[in-house]
Amino acid sequence: MIMLKTEEEIALMTRAAELVAETHQILRREVKPGVTTLQLDAIAETFIRDHGGIPAFKGYRDFPNTLCASVNHEVVHGIPSARVLREGDIIGLDLGAIVHGFYGDGAVTVPVGSVAPPIDTLLAATEEAMYQGIAQARVGNRLSDIGHAIQRHVEAHGFSVVRDFVGHGIGRHLHEDPQVPNYGRPGHGSRLQVGMVLAIEPMVNVGGPQVRVLDDHWTAVTRDGSLSAHFEHTVAIQPAGPPKILTMSKERVGVT
Repeated sequence: MIMLKTEEEIALMTRAAELVAETHQILRREVKPGVTTLQLDAIAETFIRDHGGIPAFKGYRDFPNTLCASVNHEVVHGIPSARVLREGDIIGLDLGAIVHGFYGDGAVTVPVGSVAPPIDTLLAATEEAMYQGIAQARVGNRLSDIGHAIQRHVEAHGFSVVRDFVGHGIGRHLHEDPQVPNYGRPGHGSRLQVGMVLAIEPMVNVGGPQVRVLDDHWTAVTRDGSLSAHFEHTVAIQPAGPPKILTMSKERVGVT
């Protein structure tokens, strides 16, 4: 069942979502060759807790950390470890925060140092696809209009969209109805309504869309070993026009 949010509830969700965005801004500064993914995880947890939030992922279905840190061919749900980042890597930083009982959720993929131009294209196309999907999150559109816009943009760049993982509703729970696929034909699924809050999150592979989950039962990797990127925003459907992106940071942490 889709749970519509009131204006007051969306205002509470906004603080959680802003904290996610602020944490991402901090992490972007810290991603560099020689840093471990576990160090990034500690930075994220400390920042969230110091600013009035609770890490949303830590302990969720027994996930052990604050941050999902997915490197190179890891698609999502990478577990932080002593792994050292190297020049030319890319890392997906997926995290959530709870404030006032509401969740915010977001992800970015960033380069480690300098990367080759094809990798820049992957990152840009994935982020652009997310915004293409967000632009379709309007009252009166159908749920599948979001995924269709994402898929069309991704495939126009010669990449593929992961099918095994999708976006989702969000609110008092991290994962709520509806599921938000990143692919599909337009004009299908639920009508989008005011009060719907969605996490829109394309996962895009250089190679094929197939993935497999490692023996840790969390880390999903591309089946063909190709690179993967992941971007995510939490958005609220508005009475008119495009949705409000909740996972946008304030200047409080000193980043514009």
